[in-house]
Amino acid sequence: METNWDCLLLDCRLATLADNGQPYGRIDDAAVAWKDGLIAFAGPRDELPGAPESLAREIESLHGAWITPGLIDCHTHLVFAGDRAQEFEQRLNGASYEEVARAGGGINSTVRRTRAASAEALLAQSLPRARALLADGVTTLEIKSGYGLNLDSERKMLQVARRIGEELGVGVRTTFLGAHALPPEYSGNQSAYIDEVCIHMMPALAAEGLVDAVDAFCENIGFTPSETRRVLETAQGLGIPVKLHADQLSDLHGAALVAEFRGLSADHIEYTGIAGVKAMAEAGTVAVLLPGAFHVLRETRLPPIAALRDHGVAMAVSTDLNPGTSPLLSLRLAMSLACTLFRLTPEEALRGTTVHAARALGLGDRGRVAVGLRADLCVWDIGEPAELCYWLGGGGARRVYAGGRRLV
Repeated sequence: METNWDCLLLDCRLATLADNGQPYGRIDDAAVAWKDGLIAFAGPRDELPGAPESLAREIESLHGAWITPGLIDCHTHLVFAGDRAQEFEQRLNGASYEEVARAGGGINSTVRRTRAASAEALLAQSLPRARALLADGVTTLEIKSGYGLNLDSERKMLQVARRIGEELGVGVRTTFLGAHALPPEYSGNQSAYIDEVCIHMMPALAAEGLVDAVDAFCENIGFTPSETRRVLETAQGLGIPVKLHADQLSDLHGAALVAEFRGLSADHIEYTGIAGVKAMAEAGTVAVLLPGAFHVLRETRLPPIAALRDHGVAMAVSTDLNPGTSPLLSLRLAMSLACTLFRLTPEEALRGTTVHAARALGLGDRGRVAVGLRADLCVWDIGEPAELCYWLGGGGARRVYAGGRRLV
């Protein structure tokens, strides 16, 4: 085993999330080391290949702290301008969603503000949200477009998303969500907007290297299954992975549709039926659970958790951070909500924000503490891993590393 490691952490406990027969892939009295941004050792301390002082340039004892993989927030709408707190208050005071929308609210209010914001202003508003996730242990996050709804504004959103990753040192995966809502200039002509998404916007942004995946909102208040199919077919033709906002408010068979394209994930899926679950299982499509939106919208229809378990569908958990239905700035709180609202176990929730969240982004180089993977790690002052879901708020990670670089 090559040594001369960059850093070696001793006297810690590992939640590796590997399948070693222990809950959480637990290793007590452990050590972890990395070199050139990749994990070089992760295991019992007594299996180190020599005296610690001979192995690494930097050595530190963590005095029994826990180390987990860096958390992965695999579904966010983090880049946007303004907020919709006033609408939240209006709805709680009795206004219907339709009344709020008629008064100029709803998603179009975010579209107007996002279009009007300069790239610098959009970055300035979005960075604090990303920093909140980072402090909570997030080392990789997905950021969708979808509040621009024209080529220039969608490009601006995706460029800002990439800049967030560069400025904070976190991994950012960008998803083109042009088929998020119908922009006002296309009112009454939804098919023409899908033409714009598929013929002009998606190919142009893909050619500029700004698109890691393509998403759409397949729903009665979004886009029809046939329109969604066209978006997914266009992405497939461009060689871009797909995912889908599926079956959130009704069962339009969105989960089965994205599974047909071997999609990375089907997200929300509160109304997905057993046929959709079976299709996801066969395709290896990850179920992304979004308890923040479920909570804010006061939904009552639970995702088919038992069926997902029975058919071996991987379940990821994410914040769905957005200004309208999930203004959630903590992935740990999303984990807790997934436990209390969706009945996940704490271990399922942690795997859902590490191993399975990585799969939902098509990333095989992170999500576990294992030799050869990226040194994306979180150090926690906790007694047991379940505390990551148990506490509602409070301090975040003691330390966060991304690719071996200390960020927090």
